[in-house]
Amino acid sequence: MKYPFSAVVGCEYDPTTASGLDDMGLALVLSSISPEIGGVLVRGEKGTAKSTTVRGLAEVLPWIEVRDGDRFSADPHDPAATSPDLLASSGAVVSRPVRLVELPVGATEDRVLGSLNLEKALTAGAVEFEPGLLARAHRGVLYVDEVNLLHDHLVDLLLDAAATGQVTVERDGVSIGHSARFVLIGTMNPEEGELRPQLLDRFGLTVEVAAPRDPALRVEVVRRRLAFDRDPAGFVARYAASQAELTRRIALARERVEEVTLGEAAMLKVAEVCAAFEVDGLRADIVTARTAVAHAAWAGRRFVTRADIRAAALLALPHRRRRNPFDAPGLDEKLLDEVLGDDELPEPPPEPDGPTDPTDGPEDSQDPSEDPASPSDGSGADAGSPDEVPTDGRDDVPEPAGAEADVQAPSAPPAPHPPGEGSSSTVAAESAYRPRLFTVDGVGRGTPGRRSRALGASGRRVGATRAGGTGTLHLVETLRAAAERYATGSTRGPGGRFALAAVDLRTAVREGREANLLLFCVDASGSMAARRRMVQVKTAILSLLTDAYRRRDKVAMISFRGTDADVTLPPTGSVEVAAALLDELPAGGRTPLAEGLLTAADVVRRERLRDDRLRPLLVVVTDGRATSGADAVDRSRLAAAHVAAMRVPSVVVDCEEGPLRLGLARILSGHLQAEHVPMARVSATGLVDVVNGRVA
Repeated sequence: MKYPFSAVVGCEYDPTTASGLDDMGLALVLSSISPEIGGVLVRGEKGTAKSTTVRGLAEVLPWIEVRDGDRFSADPHDPAATSPDLLASSGAVVSRPVRLVELPVGATEDRVLGSLNLEKALTAGAVEFEPGLLARAHRGVLYVDEVNLLHDHLVDLLLDAAATGQVTVERDGVSIGHSARFVLIGTMNPEEGELRPQLLDRFGLTVEVAAPRDPALRVEVVRRRLAFDRDPAGFVARYAASQAELTRRIALARERVEEVTLGEAAMLKVAEVCAAFEVDGLRADIVTARTAVAHAAWAGRRFVTRADIRAAALLALPHRRRRNPFDAPGLDEKLLDEVLGDDELPEPPPEPDGPTDPTDGPEDSQDPSEDPASPSDGSGADAGSPDEVPTDGRDDVPEPAGAEADVQAPSAPPAPHPPGEGSSSTVAAESAYRPRLFTVDGVGRGTPGRRSRALGASGRRVGATRAGGTGTLHLVETLRAAAERYATGSTRGPGGRFALAAVDLRTAVREGREANLLLFCVDASGSMAARRRMVQVKTAILSLLTDAYRRRDKVAMISFRGTDADVTLPPTGSVEVAAALLDELPAGGRTPLAEGLLTAADVVRRERLRDDRLRPLLVVVTDGRATSGADAVDRSRLAAAHVAAMRVPSVVVDCEEGPLRLGLARILSGHLQAEHVPMARVSATGLVDVVNGRVA
């Protein structure tokens, strides 16, 4: 038994006023009224009832009619709707609840799209298509929990289906297509990593949720949850009336949405709002207009008003204003109100019977709603309609304005007075630029990502192996192995029929992409701060973080200064946290080089214990002058030999400058078995080139 949608604090629907929904509840309801909006992305910290609310939504959605036996849920009242289940066309029309289909993060491509029915293929020799999750979600809700962790090739499949409303399967001797129109809902915790922009833009609406800070509200949440756990049936019964009324209002709004008029003045105001906030493309205008129409239908109005546009903008625009992955989503409500103005939009004229002057119509608007109260304005933000506006195909992070990644490095600002060894200073990175793609040599078996070649459960099929593990069945190779044994008579069943055995089973070997660990070991001593090298280093790291954001890499950073080394950033996939910590990294003091290398070795060792498939790249930025503690230089060389024995791919960036050079960094690179790169090649762009040249 599911927790009632109306029982979630913030989603208490009041039938008398048609209000009470918070931002998340309103966004979910509006997307259910008009699925063309493009779905909802719910962002928030753990334990904020994201999944509970989404799962409760399906319980309040109106039932749909389908033909009995139709696995593809085609609308029996739509003459254009077709179903691959031909026999279903003659089945009786029945009503059933809307399905909430959950897409697991670890789902395979076969499970999502559908595939050949292996049981019938192997036992009866029949070629029959087994529908996947997208077919089950047609005319329902597709829910992706932890959508930011979904593998990229599954994301591409999902985006194609959401954009076209169709699924086409061409595989294993099967060629089939079917409709797949659904309300797409995703939830995520930003601490676990952000979405890449291509997927982010596909969500029509986005809301930010957080646990209430008011103790009274927190107590009410706990009270309701405990009451549900004690008596689920009784708790659900108490909210039955509000659930039923909410279902009725959603059904009524769906009927009204086609009758709502989006007047010229309203469309112009939507365009003004989107232009004022400098959103990219026209998808934002389309989503905002559709959301405003759905909001008006929900409120019982016959035309779109200023309040509808305001509510829609707060839900559809904030995430589209992000210029790079480290910008926090949000919208300036004061600016929004200034653009909307204080005057209500004029009521559109009634539909004319013949040609009329488009300027005719009343100047002042009257709200003709049967229910004058409207739901509270929503706030939130994310993504775009899955159709209408084509994109240029790029799924990269937007480049900062004016950045010329491969032309020249950003110029450093004038150097301040150099601090002494006992002092420290903090400098910020300059604007990030787009680095070139770099990969680790060889073929790994790491966590799915978008960088280096790797063998795994996804990607293109490159071979087959004996069944074992979690790989998908390779049908052709399975039948071939059985056929080879058939020639000897060992695979023949009763009557000499062809028979399969467990030894014949083969699983597919696939080649895709993996994520890597970028581990920066940064000299933050006084000599680095004196020559403003930290600005260059921080800018390069920020650029690589931006690239890692898109490619699902882990990143980590160690800084050493004074007498010790600190793990400034433990290995993480949340590059937003990394970018925030980067600017706060201080510089100054002596150089404990040995401690920095040993700390890096310890980080690599711990990560290998967690996941021995994750391949790291260590980038040491130093002049090689170990100055902290007794025998500092000798200890640094022993530490380097220890890292080399661990077979960690490394690069030493030599920061030593001036006419008199000791060459300590070159000697260090020999002990580390790493590539040595002079400081002359280290500008912000140069450091990235060094990394690219080492691992490409």
